[in-house]
Amino acid sequence: MPPVQFSENLIEILAKDNALDQEQLNELRLRLQTGEEIDIVARDLDINENKIAKAQGKFFNLPYIDLFGENIELDVLYLIPKDLSLNYQVIPFEYDAKTKKLKVGIVDPGNFKAIEAIEFIGRKNDYHIEYFVITKGAFLKTVKQYDSLKTEVEEALDVVEDKYKKKLAEEEDGEKSFEEIIKSAPVSKMVESIIKHAVDGNASDIHIEPGEDSSKVRYRIDGILHTSLKLPKHLQSSIITRLKVMSSLKIDETRKPQDGRIRIELSNKKVDLRISFLPLYNSEKVVLRILDVSNKNITLEELGFWGNGLKILKNNIAKADGMFLVTGPTGSGKSTTLYAVLNIVNKEGVNILTLEDPIEYYIDGINQSQVNTEVGYTFANGLRAALRQDPDIVMVGEVRDNETAELAIHASLTGHMVLSTLHTNDAIGAIPRLVDMHIEPFLIGSTLNVIIAQRLVRKICEHCKAEVKNIPDNVISDVKKTLVEIDPDQLPDDLKEMVRKDDLKFYKGQGCPRCGESGYQGRIAVVEILSMTDELKSIIEDNKMDEINRIFIEQKLPNMLQDGIIKVLMGDTTMEEVLRVTK
Repeated sequence: MPPVQFSENLIEILAKDNALDQEQLNELRLRLQTGEEIDIVARDLDINENKIAKAQGKFFNLPYIDLFGENIELDVLYLIPKDLSLNYQVIPFEYDAKTKKLKVGIVDPGNFKAIEAIEFIGRKNDYHIEYFVITKGAFLKTVKQYDSLKTEVEEALDVVEDKYKKKLAEEEDGEKSFEEIIKSAPVSKMVESIIKHAVDGNASDIHIEPGEDSSKVRYRIDGILHTSLKLPKHLQSSIITRLKVMSSLKIDETRKPQDGRIRIELSNKKVDLRISFLPLYNSEKVVLRILDVSNKNITLEELGFWGNGLKILKNNIAKADGMFLVTGPTGSGKSTTLYAVLNIVNKEGVNILTLEDPIEYYIDGINQSQVNTEVGYTFANGLRAALRQDPDIVMVGEVRDNETAELAIHASLTGHMVLSTLHTNDAIGAIPRLVDMHIEPFLIGSTLNVIIAQRLVRKICEHCKAEVKNIPDNVISDVKKTLVEIDPDQLPDDLKEMVRKDDLKFYKGQGCPRCGESGYQGRIAVVEILSMTDELKSIIEDNKMDEINRIFIEQKLPNMLQDGIIKVLMGDTTMEEVLRVTK
């Protein structure tokens, strides 16, 4: 609990530096007085942690330094033991052997036990300690260098290689010998390190791929694959076997694809891993989808829905029956959007059933069922069974065939809300797709409430975001032409003002340690929404599919490209990203 006087002095410094507005200052004062930790309060109030750290530095008369993403020499890092660093949130980052001056970053300069511990090390080794205030985010990022992926894997690799060579020397059957060590601690440590660093790096997928001479470990971060590690090729089978053991799959089955699931806890965070094994010519490839359980409560606003489109969605979510469809290709965030909707409708008086393949996140209060085609438990069969369970809302992971589509339509006709996904390129395309599945047009008009089409674009990193000057004239011209097509009332208030002043701004990430020098961090959806109206119902029932686009335009909601351009001008993403996913 921060002392009251310290809290007041800190708030005075923040006010003097104009670091926060009055509302933030008042809320900060109120919550610090109740004994809350300052970093938690700052995060809740969306206060930049650098501002807090700089104010702490002024209070304690210590310099502030931004260590986020700085690479520290291991010899310097280990001048302070890892357990002490973690316990007191201190990190050594520079050492001068001549003067014996050791520079140390500290998160809480008011923690006198931390100072005492560092001073003890200083006296013992004759170091001259110089303190710097750092943010907690910088500390958490930097402290991981005690256990870098390369270092951890190389250490485990050395042990495995030694055992492998020893076994080869002792026995003729090298393959059999190597199988005996695949369950060894070093291989387990290697697999754990690969998963841990993927989770820490906010990767969505891990690809472990056999090559001609080596195996490659690649992480998908914000939709883009990056090679993170190369391993000796002969380790591929041991890593795959270890993962099969972890996911309770058949170790000796290498001819057929296998799918599994693992739940682990890393850094006090529960993580689900969905694992897919695919047989190749002379080996197997494995892909692990990382499902961060802490992300299951994401909201529609956080996903990128806004304005009148968001209001339309919420109005349709409140309906007692009908179909709510989300469309887009694989990896466009459809399931995440459905989970956001489920979080809204998940209430005590409602019975919700889901049919999923696979179940991505487990949500309390919702009955989730995993389809299994190997035993004949398909979406269609599951939906028949689900409707006998007295549901109010049914979520069907995907409408894949005529039978599932027909059952979903009839379920929504009989007083159920049905949520599902469909693979089409845009919102309008969902209607002819259902007709192709032999659904009568009059049933489509009677049951469909709303259709969303979406893609995911990478967000500009907030830490290195900068305005782009000298935008080509043709780009500005195309953007203005697109804005003219949008109903001005549909634009966010800030953008209305920019358009009125003809002051359009474009941004990009310059690249920094926080975003891995990519300029992007996180993703957001670009969307288009087609809401069912009486006129649209009439057109569908008359099978006049060529007129649907006219109705969509008359609804005056942005299409996917227009929504993307609005998010570009609001500083969320870049034109390159929007064009990449919409063209």
